[in-house]
Amino acid sequence: MSGISKACCSIPPVVSKGYQAKGVYKTINGLKTYVTGPESASKAILVVYDIFGFFDQTIQGADILATSTDQKYRVFMPDFFEGSPADISWYPPTTDEHKEKLGNFFSTKAAPPKTLSKIPGVVAEGNKLAPGGNFQSWSILGFCWGGKIAALASGTDNKLFKAAVQCHPAMVDANDAKAVNIPMAMLASGDEPAQDVKDFEANLKVPKHVETFSTQIHGWMAARADLENPEVRKEYERGYKTVLEFFHQHS
Repeated sequence: MSGISKACCSIPPVVSKGYQAKGVYKTINGLKTYVTGPESASKAILVVYDIFGFFDQTIQGADILATSTDQKYRVFMPDFFEGSPADISWYPPTTDEHKEKLGNFFSTKAAPPKTLSKIPGVVAEGNKLAPGGNFQSWSILGFCWGGKIAALASGTDNKLFKAAVQCHPAMVDANDAKAVNIPMAMLASGDEPAQDVKDFEANLKVPKHVETFSTQIHGWMAARADLENPEVRKEYERGYKTVLEFFHQHS
C-alpha cells in the first residue's frame, strides 16, 4: 500500500444539498458530458459515474477533482446511459420488481462492452479541448458499476490511461486485477465483500492503494452519499483527498 499523505489537497467546503455545478455540459463523442476544470489544465480525468447517472454528489466530486490541488485537471463525465440511468429507488433492491429491473439494467444498458467501446472516442474528442491538442495524461475514476469499467479499461490492452481508481466498486473480480497495467487505487465501502477486495488487491502487480472505508455504504462518494450526515461528509472528503493524492503521485 502506498503512503497517502493528503498533503496535496485543499478541498472546497462540501455542500450537503442544492449543489451548484461549476462545469458545463458539452457533447463529446455523441454523448452529453459534464466537463469541469480550467481550460489550461494539462491533465485529464475520465469519471465513470454509478448506475444512477448525474447526481449532485457525483458532480460535486468531479468539481473537487478538477481544482483541489496545484495540479489542475480537466474532468470529463460522459452520460453513458444517454439520459436513462437506473432509478435510485431500485437500490438496495427490496422487492422482486427492483431486483428484476436492476438485473435488466445491468445486462442491457450497463453491459461493460457497450461502455468500454465508447471510451477511446471520448478520450480522442476530449483531447481536442486540451491546450496543445492533447492532454499530457488521462486517468480514470469509476464509482460502483463505473469501478468495473475502470478495472476493465486498465487491462492488458490499455494505452489510454496512466492511473486508475475504483470507489465502492461493483462486481469485483480478482481476475480483472491480474491484467491491470497501471497504478490502481481501490476505495471500498463496508458493503463490498471483504474477501473480494482482498483477493483483488493480492492480484494487482502494479503500484496500488487499497483501503476500506468500513463505516460507509456502497455509494458514499457518489449518488448514495448522504452529505447531510457529518460522518458521511467527512469520509466523502477523505475519499476525494485520497483519490487526488493517488492521481497526484501516479498521473
